[in-house]
Amino acid sequence: MSLIEYKGFGGVVLAADMLGDENDPAVLLVPDIGQSRANWREVAEALVLSGRRVVNLDLRDGTDLAPHIEDLRAVLAQMGSRPVVVAAGRGSWIAAHALGLDDGTHLAAGLVLVDMPVDDVVIASAAATRLVLPTLAVRGGFSPAEASADSDAFFAALPLGQSADINDCDLELASDRKEALLGQLLEFLERRQPREAMEFKAGSDPRTLRDAMGCFATGITIVTALDAEGTPVGLTANSFTSVSLDPPLLLVCIANTAGTAPTLREATHFGVNVLQIGQQPTSNRFAARGEDRFANQPWAPGHTGVPLLGSSLVSFECQHESLHEAGDHFILVGRVVRAQFEPHRDPLLYFRGKYRRLHFA
Repeated sequence: MSLIEYKGFGGVVLAADMLGDENDPAVLLVPDIGQSRANWREVAEALVLSGRRVVNLDLRDGTDLAPHIEDLRAVLAQMGSRPVVVAAGRGSWIAAHALGLDDGTHLAAGLVLVDMPVDDVVIASAAATRLVLPTLAVRGGFSPAEASADSDAFFAALPLGQSADINDCDLELASDRKEALLGQLLEFLERRQPREAMEFKAGSDPRTLRDAMGCFATGITIVTALDAEGTPVGLTANSFTSVSLDPPLLLVCIANTAGTAPTLREATHFGVNVLQIGQQPTSNRFAARGEDRFANQPWAPGHTGVPLLGSSLVSFECQHESLHEAGDHFILVGRVVRAQFEPHRDPLLYFRGKYRRLHFA
């Protein structure tokens, strides 16, 4: 077990225990507000023995749900791979809201709500219907829970097979209840996040395909250009490849929804900056929304005027050669007119949703 830290909303540091093999499917445990990760420890250890990698999270102090919701979304974004989120008590409300703000499938593979407090039938039904990703609601997971009209409404709003009432089990000891809860978790995990090879088929969750693509290790680039007013723009991209040596061509794939997409579509010239191991903060900055990406970032205009980032492993200056529409991206092909490179630096790598570095035998 190791202690790790995540950056939450407003820069708050959130501590977590990391247990298990990093190659195993991930589970994120979220405690009730006012409790700590110690409440999940026995369950975490049992999940590790069942072939899971477990992140056992501590919440910040305070009962206001809003910062907790933003914290959880920030943690999930930093995890790299999509875990199944298992939350208890009011932590369940946090998880349900965090993953119900959009379809939630880009952040998590599934959601388990244990002993979720339900006090309002309207809110309960709305929370259930907003959850698009696979969900299991468990009642009586840690202690006996009496049924109520509100909690019954919440359970009824969930699709068939997405609820379990441990109170219905024959339980004599507290350990029996914990075993029953673990059994429900493992059954859900095996159905929604099996340990054997994952498979994508046409019509499957697009994130599954993204996870498959993420098994191909890549470098990281920042694509740059000047907009119509001469202001530098850029974004982080790892869909990059050499196309041809004669003529010298390369390509990058740009999401149609990217803020810089209109500029890159129209630019006569653009730059591709291949990052080295020390430029991870730069990669993060150019991937984030709402930041002045070039603030405090050393850069200089190349021979064609495009912004080139200082200290890059390689900087290519390209003339627009062609553009091809490709689903939710477009393929931008450039003719290389100039390249500067520093071969003694190590590349910044990306694999399975995380930054990596070279390891030599």
